[in-house]
Amino acid sequence: MVWPMSDAVVAADVPMAFAVLIAFVVALAVVRAAIAYAHRRGMYDQPGQRRSHKLPTPRGGGIGIIVAVLLTMPVCLIYVPPSWPLYVVFTLFTAIVLVALIGWWDDHHSLPVLPRFGVQIAAAALFSSALLTHGPSWFWLPVLVLAGAWSINLHNFMDGIDGLLAQQGIFVACGLAMLAWGIGQLALAGASACVAAACLGFWCYNRSPARIFMGDVGSGGVGLLLFALSAMLWRLNMALLWPALILSSAFMTDASLTLLIRILRGRRWYTAHREHLYQWIVRRGHTHTVGAVWYLGWNLLVAAPFAALAFGRPRMGLVACIVTYAIAAVVWLVVKHRLIRRDRYKVRHVHT
Repeated sequence: MVWPMSDAVVAADVPMAFAVLIAFVVALAVVRAAIAYAHRRGMYDQPGQRRSHKLPTPRGGGIGIIVAVLLTMPVCLIYVPPSWPLYVVFTLFTAIVLVALIGWWDDHHSLPVLPRFGVQIAAAALFSSALLTHGPSWFWLPVLVLAGAWSINLHNFMDGIDGLLAQQGIFVACGLAMLAWGIGQLALAGASACVAAACLGFWCYNRSPARIFMGDVGSGGVGLLLFALSAMLWRLNMALLWPALILSSAFMTDASLTLLIRILRGRRWYTAHREHLYQWIVRRGHTHTVGAVWYLGWNLLVAAPFAALAFGRPRMGLVACIVTYAIAAVVWLVVKHRLIRRDRYKVRHVHT
């Protein structure tokens, strides 16, 4: 384990702290403006059978996260030592803009799946190609592109109840910041902290009862950002892949198992539904706050300790990651089975 030198920490403290504060303030301001904009344009998510909210709610508030990150993350990556190459920062900036723009368009006018997915693939490929320049084998390119596209979409899938995705963004970005700090990569630590601060600014308006939803502009952007930060850590030290994956275990498990089961059952997996675990929690009568607390509990009680173990003992990283996801899968299956069984019992009881 490598810790940053004290002189470097002192030199980086002020610009990092300033960037993080700016990210929070900008996110607050832009999200507030986005609420007024959504009301004026009639951009609402309406309640329905496949949605978990009960009142029409504005969408598109994730633009606040995007604007805040675009203004602050490059500052950390370029001006905080050890800085990142300009071509990596530029391609990351461009990829975020591409994913955010297609999401913003979709928030205004619903788009077909293929154009959206095509832009997401292009954005992930652009950033991944820059990350592999002068680095690991190009064999990793398709792996990184698929991972980036999956991260964008899984975070979109998991954006369904008040505060959940913003909360996850705060947790994972803070965890990635600590991992980067632990190896002396202050620039990446600052960039990750900016993402966490931007998500916190959005969360202030998105916590239950939500005044605005993130929309595709935010969910896709957050998915790309968390992928990019994790990939950058992996680029610095491949052993950091395991703690980074552990930090995202709650969302990865829920999204992946839900998708797999829907495919195996022959359902139209790409259409809207309410089959994720967090949706079943709400369907069983719990509030959105309770659902978010369940995921927060997993993150703090399981993901954080196992990520710390994987970071502190790199040789155990893979094992810790496998154990974490095995536990997550068992918990997911057991809890979801019980929620579904109780729902069926309730239906039978009503009919009798």
